[in-house]
Formats: sequence, structure tokens, C-alpha cells
Amino acid sequence: MSSNNYYDVTAWPIGNPSKDIGEVINSIIADIKGRQAATDVDDGGKPGAVIYLPPGDYHLRTQVVIDVSFLRIQGSGHGFTSSSIRFNVPEDEWPDLHELWPGGSRIIVDLPAGGDGEESTGAAFHVERSGSPRISSVEFSNFCIDGLHFIPDGSGMPAENTYVNGKTGIYVASANDSFRVNGMGFIYLENALTIHNADALSIHDNFIAECGSCIELRGWGQASKITDNLIGAGFKGRSIYAQNHGGLLITANNVFPRGASSVHFDGVTRSSVTNNRLHSFYPGMVVLEGNSSENLVATNHFLRDHEPWTPFLGVDNGLDDLAGLLSVSGNNNSVVGNHFSQIIDSQTIRPAGARPVIIRLTAGTGNFVSNNHVVALDVDSTSSDSCFEAQVDALLATKASEGLAVTAVMVDPGSARNTILDSGSDAQVLADRAVNAVRPTPTVGF
Repeated sequence: MSSNNYYDVTAWPIGNPSKDIGEVINSIIADIKGRQAATDVDDGGKPGAVIYLPPGDYHLRTQVVIDVSFLRIQGSGHGFTSSSIRFNVPEDEWPDLHELWPGGSRIIVDLPAGGDGEESTGAAFHVERSGSPRISSVEFSNFCIDGLHFIPDGSGMPAENTYVNGKTGIYVASANDSFRVNGMGFIYLENALTIHNADALSIHDNFIAECGSCIELRGWGQASKITDNLIGAGFKGRSIYAQNHGGLLITANNVFPRGASSVHFDGVTRSSVTNNRLHSFYPGMVVLEGNSSENLVATNHFLRDHEPWTPFLGVDNGLDDLAGLLSVSGNNNSVVGNHFSQIIDSQTIRPAGARPVIIRLTAGTGNFVSNNHVVALDVDSTSSDSCFEAQVDALLATKASEGLAVTAVMVDPGSARNTILDSGSDAQVLADRAVNAVRPTPTVGF
């Protein structure tokens, strides 16, 4: 039996989905609200609906406004392919490329860049509802949101490399419960996902890359998870950012380089960053600030190396090598069993002659740093016009002329009563032994 709560955008009689999918989806939501007006009918009344986007290109010229619970918008393919690689290939080579644009079930965000200055104005999907209960169980699944182009930012960098266009994929403005973003593709958006006041949010198995910032959890939140995603922000933004969250789980993500940070916590407590592969071209990979406390950072693989792709040479996040790959400002955090690979050219260290810092405790007390392994190698940095080949070659290279002197753990005067065990030799741990407990990693004797 067919259901009147299942909508195919290509069969809906209002609007043209290829010209303005926003108008179509908004009219479908209006129909759902009109039909599901009663709050209590046979112990139900508002089951919500599914909106289906078959594979194809759908321009969005009207923002979709979602103010109903139990709504699932789904497609049949996340459609991601690298626009950055394409835009940095000489234009005379484009005719020989197999495809030029992302595919699958693809929404093309054609909202005006910049808008009225309000961040939400440039969002393809704006989710907001006041009153009680909170809006719940809105799901986005298996389609692509494509910002199409970046724009000049005054820096002189080619427009398609700026990560600026004022566009957001999904913007959730109000408190929400049990949202799901699964199997999606996000590309060429200044902000992919911006979600305020989330409870039990699941962001799982998405491809979120070549966006200014990828995932930003703002305001406050609890008991959410970011798992099994492929993520990569631009040099101006953050791959994963969370503010005032408790019980957040960040696990099994593969975070690509070029983001200003891989994971950034501000006032986050009792949360976990575990079993992630984190790759960056700059220091400041994982940041715990704003009294982020009682968090677990464990069994992650950190790789810091050099930008190998010619179009982005000389770009960085503004931090020097004393900032640390992991910095902690907070109390009673555990940093356990992580692997750090610092593979850089000693000639590029800033400030010149400094020993790069791996773990830095800047403020707080009672932090526990144990059994972390640091590999530091001095290499000759190279670059290439081929993004894929350059990065793969850099990842697979393990030869080095010699080791690189680093500070494995640095404890600033503003941090005390910490415990540092087996995370660097005696010379590699800079800490006041009078106010911190230190057991250095044994070294091989002469």
C-alpha cells in the first residue's frame, strides 16, 4: 500500500525541482503540516514524512525552512568528487576529464553569496522551531549539498581556493533532539554543518571536505556523536568544533589536512576523542581550551607534515611550532596512548631554531599524560602540481636524513599538579618537577 507520507520531488505537482528544489521542498513541508495538524489521533497524529531526491542535479534558489519533527530528506548517492582538484587543473585540460562536477542526488546552492550578513541567510536548509517540545528526529541522508564556487576574498588567492562564499549546507538554529546526518556529501560551502544546542545528535559516515569549516556544534549540547566521517576543512576554518558540550563522542574519523584545526573544544567536558586519524599541515591540530575538563584523548594517530600541493604553498593557520600539535587548557583531562608523527623540514620551523612542541599543557591542573609515542623526523619538503600523487607520496615516505629534536611535553607555569608518564625522555619533557609528577620514557644507553 502506498503512503501519502512519502514524497518524490520529481513527482510533486508544485514547482520544478531542477530549477528550484527549495520551492518544492517547502511546499511539501506545508502539505505535511496541513495534513498532520492533530497532535493526538489514536496515540499518534504527526508521523512526519520522507522526501526523496532521485539522482540528479537540483538547483536551490529558495532556502528550505524546516519546522516539523520526524522529517527525513534522503537521496540515492552522496555524489562527492573533488572540485578543488578540478579547479586547479588547467582549463584546457577540462575536456579530457571524466566528469567536472559532483553527482548523485545533488543540491546546488544558488542562494546569493553573502546575503544580508546573517550567517543563516546563506543556508540551503534552515532548521528552527520555538516552543516545546524541541524539534526532533530530522534526518538528512545520502545526498550532496554543493556550494558550486568560492569567491574572491581580497587576498589575491585564486577565487576557487579561498573557501569563502557565505553559503552553509545545514544550519540548525534552535534546540533539537535526536537529529541524524548520515551518508551525506558536502562540498564548496563556507560552512557545511552548523548546529546549535544539540542533544543526542548523530553525524555519521559523511564525506565533508573542501568546505571552509566542516562541523560546528555551537551554543551547548550533550550526548552527541561524530563518528566514521571523512572530513577536511579549509585553512581558515575548523574540521570539528564543539562549544560547551558534555558527553560528546568523536571516534573513528579520518580528518584530512589543511583545516586550521582537526578537533577544537571550547568549554567541552567529559567527552572523548578516540581512535581518529588526524592529519594536518600546521600546529594546533587538537585544541582543548576554555576550561575543557575531564576529557579523554586516546589512541589517536596525529600526523603533522608539509603542504605538498603547489596551489596552497605558503598557506598556514598562523601558529608557530611552539603551539603544540595538542594543546590543553583545562583540568583532569587524560591524554593516553596516542601516536604523534612530526615529519617536517627543520628549515621551516618557526621560530627558527626552536624545538617543536608536541603536547602542550597551557593551563589547568590534574591532567594525566601517559604512554604517548612521538616520532619526529627531519625531511626535505617537496611539492607537486598533482594533489593526489603529491599527498600519497608524502604519506608513504618514511626515509629521513636524521631525527628531529622536539619537546614531547611542555607544561606552562599556568598548569600544575599534572602527571606525565612515559611520553618523552627526560630532556623532551619541560615541566617544573616541583609541581608536576614526571616519569620520563627510558632511553637506550650508550
